[in-house]
Amino acid sequence: MSEGGIGELLSSDQLVCAASLPTKPAAVTLEGRYVRLLPLDLDRDLDALHSISNGEQVSFGTRTCEAYNADELIWRYMSMGPFDHASDLSEFLCAQIEAKNGLPFTVFDKLHGRPVGVCNFMNNLPAHLKIELGNIWYGPIAQRTNANLEATRLMLTHLFSLGYRRVEWKCDARNERSRRAALRMGFQFEGVQESHFIVKNRNRDTAWYRILDREWPLVRERLRSLLA
Repeated sequence: MSEGGIGELLSSDQLVCAASLPTKPAAVTLEGRYVRLLPLDLDRDLDALHSISNGEQVSFGTRTCEAYNADELIWRYMSMGPFDHASDLSEFLCAQIEAKNGLPFTVFDKLHGRPVGVCNFMNNLPAHLKIELGNIWYGPIAQRTNANLEATRLMLTHLFSLGYRRVEWKCDARNERSRRAALRMGFQFEGVQESHFIVKNRNRDTAWYRILDREWPLVRERLRSLLA
């Protein structure tokens, strides 16, 4: 793996990766102990995703999530939402499916076989061997479980195995839950980009985090330990 020295030449393997990886990440199924990630399919997933993210009570087996504030627990720091109707959620998800440099996944709870959230490969720049994990959200039925932790581990493992050097995580600087999650999982904080976006008619300062390929072995062990 690269040590990241200033001006260091890339290895022949890295040059091959940079030239061969597609801008639209290739569809793949990622499977762990707790979750399965499948490329998002609106015909298959839309109604179920809406039902676990619209504020209504949800039950999976013996687990129940009472009615909740969907803006507060899911959508406040996302670019759109909450969504009263599945058709509105569809518009939000369609843009991710159609992104030329991204790939959205539906995260399935393996025990119950039901969708619990969405995560994305996005802002892919294979020529620079960097990509972002983003547009990540989970219904409260899956929050405070291993779903996000394992889904992130699966995505990182896949990306670094393909030869990426840098994986980014960005969030609204006000989103303390996302910022804590990034640090807990081993992402390194790089700073805050002020006035980065205008989202829902508000200024968004963006907190930047990353994992580099040379950091991945230690992060991989950290995630393995957290899941254990």
